Amino acid sequence: MHKRTRTALLVALLIACVLATAFYFFERTPPRVARLLPEADAVVFVNLSALLTATHFDRDAIGRSPSYQQFIDATGILVERDLERVAFALNRMPNPAGPNGPVGYSEVFTGRFDRRRLEQYLQTLATNQENYLGHTIYAIPSEARTFRVTILNDDTIAASNMPTPEQIHAILNRQQGLANRFAGNTLLGAQYRDVPALSVAWGVGTLGLPFAQDGQVQALGLALPLRADTELVASLRFSPALELRIDELAATQAEAVASARSLTSLLGLFRTLERGQQARPHSPAELALQQLIDSVVIEPRTQHGRERATLTATLPAESLLHLALH
Repeated sequence: MHKRTRTALLVALLIACVLATAFYFFERTPPRVARLLPEADAVVFVNLSALLTATHFDRDAIGRSPSYQQFIDATGILVERDLERVAFALNRMPNPAGPNGPVGYSEVFTGRFDRRRLEQYLQTLATNQENYLGHTIYAIPSEARTFRVTILNDDTIAASNMPTPEQIHAILNRQQGLANRFAGNTLLGAQYRDVPALSVAWGVGTLGLPFAQDGQVQALGLALPLRADTELVASLRFSPALELRIDELAATQAEAVASARSLTSLLGLFRTLERGQQARPHSPAELALQQLIDSVVIEPRTQHGRERATLTATLPAESLLHLALH
């Protein structure tokens, strides 16, 4: 009996080690939708299923524009119900004054949809179709741009508003196994290790690009002491409150310390301005934003041999819902 007990414990220990190793490699491998993305200046991922579970966002009525309602009627897809995971590749445009503005996007979605109805809908919008690696790419006019869409399989869709089909082709190449489907693009290979485990949303790369004006990042009406090409790693996770973390990657410890000081000074100024407006009524969304701002801490730190200025903040899940619906 004693020998059998030791054998059972040894087997249980081995199984636990295997499961722990598998979980570690699973967490350190970027999600499939992100791995399919083309080369990019920044990558953003959102696990919408996890966010809906944590916030119950899908229980609240959302206003629908006529074009969105037409999309629902034609495809049967309700985005806030059927979309599960989404990843975006952001690419800096050489001409910020062009049709794409400063940034072009490519994206991969997974979710539930009726493939036949979606194909019929895309056919009604497309002015041109291309067959690439056995997949139909629908070219849809969108203002002065072309929006390209293709259905990868019964639960995955890819799209891009980039000027050429190069990015949508790259996604299909990865889907067909013609590129490294386990590590993803170069940016993910370099920075995904910095994303905290169990993050439901994250971004890596030059994430400030969509918020940049004249080469400087803007947020909450303030010009931040960050260049548009600053490398950032941002993440959200629940434990059980929402934890926000943003790392500004710096070349040296001195740069990380200086950046943390500058951002802390700017945060202090913003808090002072906010306190000066507390006499006016606050909506739930404004109160949630104030709660998030009050929890912010900025400090220099070192991780994975890289210096960084790190911003952390926390927010209850119900407050996140108020912000999302604002």
